[in-house]
Amino acid sequence: MRILFAGTPEVAVPSLRALVDAGFDIAAVLTRVDAPVGRRRILTPSAVAAVAVELGLPVLKANRFTPELVAELAGLELDAAAIVAYGGIVPPAALMVPRHGWVNLHFSVLPAWRGAAPVQHAVLAGDDVAGATTFLLEEGLDTGPVLGVMTQTLEPSATSGEMLGSLSHSGAVLLVQTLSGIDAGQLTPTPQTGEPSAAPKLTIDDARIDWSQPAVAVRRRINAVTPEPGAWTTLDGQRVKLGPVTDAASAVATGESTPPQEALGPGVLRVDGRNVLVGTGSQPVRLGRLQPAGKKMMDALDWARGAAARGELVFV
Repeated sequence: MRILFAGTPEVAVPSLRALVDAGFDIAAVLTRVDAPVGRRRILTPSAVAAVAVELGLPVLKANRFTPELVAELAGLELDAAAIVAYGGIVPPAALMVPRHGWVNLHFSVLPAWRGAAPVQHAVLAGDDVAGATTFLLEEGLDTGPVLGVMTQTLEPSATSGEMLGSLSHSGAVLLVQTLSGIDAGQLTPTPQTGEPSAAPKLTIDDARIDWSQPAVAVRRRINAVTPEPGAWTTLDGQRVKLGPVTDAASAVATGESTPPQEALGPGVLRVDGRNVLVGTGSQPVRLGRLQPAGKKMMDALDWARGAAARGELVFV
């Protein structure tokens, strides 16, 4: 089966490797153009581009489908196109090029969480199950008929980065199975059923923590935006980045911490033994790591011991 692979970030790499290992004829790899990375803004190829070069595959770089690109794709005589987190809209003219269409690997159980950040929204909502869906791409946003589905448990402690890493590998297996089924004529697309939900990209404003929310909501939001765009709060007017937090009640239950003598107000910090607690709208949470302004990520206890000399500490 002769296919195009379209993808850009690291999460798409396992799918590309799996398709090569499965023996698919990769006519070309389409990815976005090199982007500036780091403080020095050095132009850097995408993760998919780097792996494609490593594998000796032809690479096409484009952020949009020009008539010239569509014509080039048409000349590849494609049976199908596989797309995983490419980062751009495929127009109708390009959708018509492959004989079997474009097969999209999306990291949710559609129609749940249609959009750019499905795993982040699943974590934010406290879903019990995450998954991946292969479907035929059409003009609507993640609305096409389903070809295959896989699911796995979404643990309450999992960050979106951890879940995406796991789903990128299990989803790659699903993508290979789907394209193999299409090639064998054994798959029939099925219309999506159920109530759809939207998963737009989470912004830096979405990543700010509201300590007046219950502890479970605070924990879910931090997990949802880890590693991108990254949870944050402010202390004395300066931004502090936050790593995942845990339930302070578990520390009390295991004897690692003592029950608070008085309730902690939202955002109020307290050092208790080897634990740094922060008040929320319900019970406190326990900080793990954080990054003060101008410093590297560090253990919360190491930071708090030095910061405590400044008096009461309150995140806002």
